[in-house]
Amino acid sequence: MSQAKNFKITILRPLLLILLCLLGVFPLDVILPSFPALSEAFQVEPKQIAYSVSLFAFGVAVAQIFIGPLSDRTGRKRLLIVGLGVSIAGAIGCLISTDYEIFLAFRLLQAAGCGSLVLGQALVQDLYSGKQRNTMRILLTSASGLFISISPVAGAAIQQSIGWTGSFTVFIGIAISVIVLAWVLLNETPVLCAGNSGVQSYIVMLRDAFYVTYSLQAPLAFACHFSFIVVAPLVLMEQLGLTPYQFSVVFIAYGLAYVVGGAIATFLNNRISAQAQICAGFLLMGSAGAALLIWQWVAGLTVIGLMIPMILCTAGTTLVRPAAATQALARYPQQAGAAASLNTTVLFAGGGFAGTVIASAEQLLPLSLGILFLSSALGGFLLLTRLKGNSLQHC
Repeated sequence: MSQAKNFKITILRPLLLILLCLLGVFPLDVILPSFPALSEAFQVEPKQIAYSVSLFAFGVAVAQIFIGPLSDRTGRKRLLIVGLGVSIAGAIGCLISTDYEIFLAFRLLQAAGCGSLVLGQALVQDLYSGKQRNTMRILLTSASGLFISISPVAGAAIQQSIGWTGSFTVFIGIAISVIVLAWVLLNETPVLCAGNSGVQSYIVMLRDAFYVTYSLQAPLAFACHFSFIVVAPLVLMEQLGLTPYQFSVVFIAYGLAYVVGGAIATFLNNRISAQAQICAGFLLMGSAGAALLIWQWVAGLTVIGLMIPMILCTAGTTLVRPAAATQALARYPQQAGAAASLNTTVLFAGGGFAGTVIASAEQLLPLSLGILFLSSALGGFLLLTRLKGNSLQHC
């Protein structure tokens, strides 16, 4: 293998996939510190800016449902580049908007383009094989968690130095870089799926007990992560009295936990089976829930008592999500786009539902988190039992 080709495979391809993860974080999380500035710029209440974030998430979810199956029929490279182009057009529209309704329309256009980011999971399936797929997904899960955790700091810095337009400007720059990398690095995938496609492919997958079971394991792990992200400001700043700066520092530590968890997952990936990794991950998540509840009972709510269980839970999440996604998508190698879209939609739907339920607990947030961790671990073990039962039936 030539040195240039080796550099392309080992450095540039992972960089492309990591940047796709980063683009997924920017429109949702980095913009959060700019809420007051956006509210003032468009003369609307802050809650209406929050609605724009919900609208964006909805737009991404709807778009990716169609983009995944379409990529199986038309190829990934062209669709990814077109999608990124649409997202750039939407971001430019947001920059030049002077009216809130027009801003919302362009945010929805940006979201439609960002639906193509789901193709990152399909590209992992296309570009890697065997344990390399799980290794790459571990890297992307760790990177995504790290990006989310440092978003408050990055968003605040961008808002202070550039203003609310900064997050859109930086998004455009990153998206252009990704288009260039995709154009240079990716070969157009052939038409992979000539049979069942679109909605039909989803029906087939939803009838597949193995695919559904693996696709439900990842949301159980993601729900724990997402719920903490949602309630962290309430617990750390309102209940524990941390300043915004202290909150950012704690969140950076949380992001580093993803890096450590990713290293552990990479080590185990080369030594134990995917099901053993998933089992170990749920064991860590259950231990985190028990630790959080016991600490609450003995010492009450403290930063250390909250963060140590979260670090345990994070390690479990980085074990479960990549392994479960790899096993689910491996069921449909010729329909990786549709399989990735359905898997990701279930992931975020589960996380969003859990986050909403936990946030509604108000004064019982730490207790609710602990119960969620234990419940997710129990659900994960039950799904593993179902997998073993289905395996015996097919023997």
